[in-house]
Parts: sequence; C-alpha cells; structure tokens
Amino acid sequence: MQNSLLVEKIKAALEEKNGEEILTLDLKDRGGLADAFVLVTGNSETHMKTLAEAAEEAIEREGIKCRLEGENSINWRLIDAGDVVVHVFSHRGRDFYRLERLWD
Repeated sequence: MQNSLLVEKIKAALEEKNGEEILTLDLKDRGGLADAFVLVTGNSETHMKTLAEAAEEAIEREGIKCRLEGENSINWRLIDAGDVVVHVFSHRGRDFYRLERLWD
C-alpha cells in the first residue's frame, strides 16, 4: 500500500473520532525516520486513547503491523507503522513538543 493512501485512511479514522488539529507531514524527501507523520490532538486522556486505538485499527486493517509507545503518557502517544508514524497529543503535549515546527 502506498504511504499516502495509508495516511488518508488514518486521517479519516481520526476525523471520525473527532480528533483535533489533524496535520499530515510528508517527510519522504527530508531524510527522516519516516516518510510521513500524522499529528492529532485529543481533548482528554480517554480521547487520546480512543484516537490511538482508531489509528491502530486503521493501520492493522491494511495488514500492517504497528507498535504503540507512550501508552501511559498523558501528553503523547506514538503509533509506529514503519514509514508512517502517528503522534497523538494532549493540548499540553502538542504545545510542548511542537513537532510541526521541526519540519517547517
């Protein structure tokens, strides 16, 4: 599956769960660790968990294995699907890490 299609499926799953400030970053020409990042903000720990689960399910439906990191973090969870990485933030975590600014 092309990464852009996977990113769109992840984005749709996050939108369905009312993820906030969804942003996709194309990194394939930047020599990073991944070809794409998907960033999303949740409005509570429960919402962050729901968003992470939705992203994992979207990835796994495409037959791709993924790994969740930061499962107990209240500020940032990461779903690593190889070439595509999903970052689920709290508002506080998003403001603190500012990943989108690193890739401007």
